Amino acid sequence: MSDTKNVTLPTIALLGAGSMGRAILGGLVAPGVTVEGGIRVTNRSKHRAEELASTRGVTAYATEEKPDVNRVAVEGARIVLVAVKPAMVPDLLREIADSLEPGTVIVSVAAGVTIATFESLLPDTVSVVRSMPNTPAIVGKAVTGISPGTRTDPDDLALVRALFETVGEVVEVPESQLDALSTISGSGPAYVFYLIEALTEAAVGKGFTPEQARQLVNGTFLGASELLVSSGEEPAELRRRVTSPGGTTERAISVLEQADLGALFARATDAALARARELAQS
Repeated sequence: MSDTKNVTLPTIALLGAGSMGRAILGGLVAPGVTVEGGIRVTNRSKHRAEELASTRGVTAYATEEKPDVNRVAVEGARIVLVAVKPAMVPDLLREIADSLEPGTVIVSVAAGVTIATFESLLPDTVSVVRSMPNTPAIVGKAVTGISPGTRTDPDDLALVRALFETVGEVVEVPESQLDALSTISGSGPAYVFYLIEALTEAAVGKGFTPEQARQLVNGTFLGASELLVSSGEEPAELRRRVTSPGGTTERAISVLEQADLGALFARATDAALARARELAQS
């Protein structure tokens, strides 16, 4: 995670308090982050709004209490995060369009909804940035892809970068690459969890208890990841250092190579990309 000391952001409206919205909110209320004018959060549930309102610097609204709270939340906000379900986006944009002040930056966290869709439903005086964070945002270790719209200037993009750096690292790509990015960093945590599941099952099959297997596998993945980050070495080099010629690891790697793991990941990410494009068209 980037150093968030002394990060200052302008007034933010967060429309949608699902798991990703709450993860981003966690970064915005972290020590060292100041949001001038505060954070306005909207969601459906009165109960959830009451929970969120107990957070420092947050004003929360529930649509079940007052239907026009999205319009109220965006008035005067410099950044508006749209974090509702993709199917809800068009109606939400039509609802808030005439409440947005010129110069507002709209940030999409809605998968599959294009910048063109956003720009077609919003005034020409606002800019749009599309983003693709991943679930490690919950622990401040996200990798977020961001793509500027046709009306986005460098200052707007810098503002969005600073926002997402409160929950991890940020990579800027053109929108044409954002779906591909989603197959790597967006879906990537699921691939890692799947590998952990498989190795844990293998450990149990070799006689370890489930608790021992979790300790062995989870600790190994965590340690290997931290070694990769701290060493600055390429993963191939670190793998070679573990793989002694003629040893047990070399034999295991040989089996994985025979399965053509690289080609398998290529096919898996291609399948994910095809599905992302189907969802975007629908």
